[in-house]
Amino acid sequence: MNAIHSENRRIRVALIIPTMDRGGAEKQLCLLASGLDRDAFDVHVFLLTRGGPRLADLQDAGIPVTLIGKRFKADPTALWRLKKALQAFRPDVAHTWIFAANSFGRAAAILAGVPSIVASERCVDPWKGWRHLAIDRALAKRSDAITTNSQGVVDFYAGHAIDANKFVVIPNGIPPRHVDDISRDEALDRLGIDPSRRLILAVGRLWPQKRYRDLIWAAELVATVREDTTLVIIGDGPQRGELLRHRDTVTRPDRVWFAGQHDDVAQLLPHADVFWIASEYEGQSNAVIEAMQAGVPVVASNIPGNVDLVVHGETGWLVKLGDTADFARQTLALLDDSQEAERLGAAGRQRIEQEFTVESMVRRHADLYRRLCVGKAGSTDPA
Repeated sequence: MNAIHSENRRIRVALIIPTMDRGGAEKQLCLLASGLDRDAFDVHVFLLTRGGPRLADLQDAGIPVTLIGKRFKADPTALWRLKKALQAFRPDVAHTWIFAANSFGRAAAILAGVPSIVASERCVDPWKGWRHLAIDRALAKRSDAITTNSQGVVDFYAGHAIDANKFVVIPNGIPPRHVDDISRDEALDRLGIDPSRRLILAVGRLWPQKRYRDLIWAAELVATVREDTTLVIIGDGPQRGELLRHRDTVTRPDRVWFAGQHDDVAQLLPHADVFWIASEYEGQSNAVIEAMQAGVPVVASNIPGNVDLVVHGETGWLVKLGDTADFARQTLALLDDSQEAERLGAAGRQRIEQEFTVESMVRRHADLYRRLCVGKAGSTDPA
């Protein structure tokens, strides 16, 4: 019998991820690590390359963290260090997140003899070439489960010959709103915007995947009809300079404003009139979940991850990918019909509060870990 059950000890879970940056996967891992019952689970986080802004959240929650110090893609010394660190911790389950950890971390877990191995695919990944997918396919065969937050992700990988039965869909969780409310005037002042303007908000890394060039064009179309609108883009990233140049070619700063990184997004969101996301691929956007939780109607590209969240005509509007004119059209309709905007926003808030809780996300992971451990124990029992 497995020692977990004979000794009734806690299940040891190793969570492996490249960094603790501000991304959605990092946020969900932090919520999971902090939310698992300490009486039932012994959790340790392994960071492949470096820390990041969310590292402090893990430390505040008392979660042990080990930095492996991976220096480049195929760093054999880091693979050896991770294997040794896993052997020292002796996890019952190793759970890897994001491609670098899904490949590197699963390899180390196999070498370390970890009984149960789980990967987490957080996004539809059209950037992956045949080599990446070959690695995914090979390691999927050695994995007990693959978690994801979206059925669209399952469909993507199933289309690349990875067994759909390996996948367990666990929607993202979001904590209840516990923030100090601020006035609309203060919110727009923090963003550097005239408080008399109607606010369209977009939040995320400045990266081609997010298709901010589409949103800049859409914002200009909206502003030609309603001159009182401003699209504010919160976030930073490597595309900032290019996007600023594009903005200055297409429109004016009072119509599209880059606000940089903000730690007070939860306070700012309720004062948005509309939330935009134009991404060409997503898993399940935390930014959309947070906007819906704040009661803001969403206009989103109709990609799989967004379709899982936004119910067309009920909690927001879905627009064909790249259709800037329809982004503008749907947004103008919401700005002109406050009752419809309030209806969509309220329905979105209710959907998030009922279906996307942290408690549900943590419970589903805990159930998965328990099932895997029981299955391993059962497979070793004498007949």
